[in-house]
Amino acid sequence: LSGARVLVTGASAGIGEQIAYHYARFGAEIVLTARREAVLQKVMEKCLTLGAKKVFYIPADMSFPSEPEKVVQFAVQNLGGLDYLVLNHIGTNRFQEWTGDVEYTRWLMQVNFLSYVALATAALPTLEKNRGALVVVSSLAGKMPTPFTTSYSATKFALDGFFSSLRHEFIMQKRNISVTLCILGLIDTDSALENVRGKVYLSASPAPEAALAIVRGGAAQVQEMFYPAWLQQLCCFWALFPSSGNRVLRTFYNYSSP
Repeated sequence: LSGARVLVTGASAGIGEQIAYHYARFGAEIVLTARREAVLQKVMEKCLTLGAKKVFYIPADMSFPSEPEKVVQFAVQNLGGLDYLVLNHIGTNRFQEWTGDVEYTRWLMQVNFLSYVALATAALPTLEKNRGALVVVSSLAGKMPTPFTTSYSATKFALDGFFSSLRHEFIMQKRNISVTLCILGLIDTDSALENVRGKVYLSASPAPEAALAIVRGGAAQVQEMFYPAWLQQLCCFWALFPSSGNRVLRTFYNYSSP
């Protein structure tokens, strides 16, 4: 990864911030993007101290359809191309029962799914030229339907469907672009812990380790990466025995009727 040219979205905090730090330690050239410019600048400065060869940042709000192409153009202009596109950003997740808010779902679909498609599409020419990789950060909620995540789960299932189908097309077309889908469980980011407090009986996994697993999965060009690893067995069990799997899954949640 030394000298690899990487664009990381959602890089101001949480898993995205840790992904940026790992690429920096490997000596990559990095472009960071997220909404908050002041925080991006701090992450950029730390990346430089950790060993990144180059670091740039560009503030962007992925709820606006014009932003993805602008961000990719910025990255290509400053790095001369891309070897890795790491799609990690998410909109604010309401960890609650469905309330009928269709507008929120539409907004979240733009941030969590449509902007991913637009970013990937804009980056395909440079990624193909450089035999590059699409690294898509998803969730267990995109493999199994989970309580309190109706809108969020819909966006993550959409990611799985789109990028898994795209991978098939690349293979059939003999195009040199890998697609790695990263399926994560509960991670100990501040936002995730705040959302699930009192509602989930699960221990959170450390964000730095999750981020390193994502970086390794992309570098190895694996098709799917599960973190923690036991999630893969849980998904297989659910696929074979959905009723039993759903019963097991519900035991991890604290549900109280209104």
